[in-house]
Amino acid sequence: MSAIALAGCGGKDDKKAKKPTGPAAAQTVSVVTVTSQPIPRQINATGTISPWEEVPVGAETGGLTALSVNAEEGQVVRAGQVLVKLNDSLIAAQLRQQDASVASARATLAEAQAALGRSQELKARGYLSQASLDTATARQGTAAANLSAAQAARAETAARLAQTSVRAPVGGMISRRSVTKGQIVSAGSELFRIVRDSRLELDADLPETDLAAVKAGMPARVYSDKVGEATGRVRIVTSEVNATTRLGVARVALSSIGGFRPGMFARAVIDAGDQPALVVPSASVLYRENRPGVFVVDAAKKVHFRRITVLTNTGDRVAATGLTAGEKVVVDGAGFLGEGDLVRIGLSPTPAPAAKR
Repeated sequence: MSAIALAGCGGKDDKKAKKPTGPAAAQTVSVVTVTSQPIPRQINATGTISPWEEVPVGAETGGLTALSVNAEEGQVVRAGQVLVKLNDSLIAAQLRQQDASVASARATLAEAQAALGRSQELKARGYLSQASLDTATARQGTAAANLSAAQAARAETAARLAQTSVRAPVGGMISRRSVTKGQIVSAGSELFRIVRDSRLELDADLPETDLAAVKAGMPARVYSDKVGEATGRVRIVTSEVNATTRLGVARVALSSIGGFRPGMFARAVIDAGDQPALVVPSASVLYRENRPGVFVVDAAKKVHFRRITVLTNTGDRVAATGLTAGEKVVVDGAGFLGEGDLVRIGLSPTPAPAAKR
């Protein structure tokens, strides 16, 4: 009986000795190495359509009535075109009066010059004193000065008369009209605003992470649900980032205005060209709490979920930030893993070739 009992005890110890001592791997997965590759990058942005330059048009002379207004909002005008005609009857009468003053001053000067010539001849013959000659010379100088003053006054009045025709300083589209027929216009008051050369641009808001990738001259497409699509190019990227929104601005000049108007909302897709980026397969990207991430395998073959920021998606590849070149991320089997799981690494998937442009 004792032998049997001992034999039974020995059997139980043997079974305990056969139990595994280490944890089993959760599953076999495939991994790829994070690499840096040139990838075509398109940057999306939204913003507001604005004029490239908006030129205010005002009256240089004031207190006159607008007799006619010759332009409307949305109309394209040329440089020098008369936009408003002001009542010039009083100024025109002053100009005629000053024309007469100039003619009178010119006649007085001619008489003084003739008198000076006779005085010089008589002085040369000894029939006239030096004092009389000096008087004739002074009269001629005074007459010349009076003519110059009359001509200057006439030029001032002629300039005021020309200002009664308010002309477009530049060519372009009228974006605003602030004058009506019959209105008494004051000097310096704004009458119109003109979009210089009818050029519009999109003030595209960009996250600070995308600003460095956008350069002047890059092509872009601008979309509006209301008026369709237009092409354009980045004219300039502003040097400041809004401290509250963390957004910078890229100004995209539209090649043609089409149906776009200042103040409209629009979207832009900027072609930033091939740029180096850290790339992983699209199949490796998981979304947890609506945020993208990947499982990274550490040296102990445990996986850790890493949040990433997706820069662009080409279909089979994703360019992202938040990773380091050389790290290994899980592709096949990633959807069944949890934080800290131990994995066995199987055959890595064949990397997709770079997309041809």
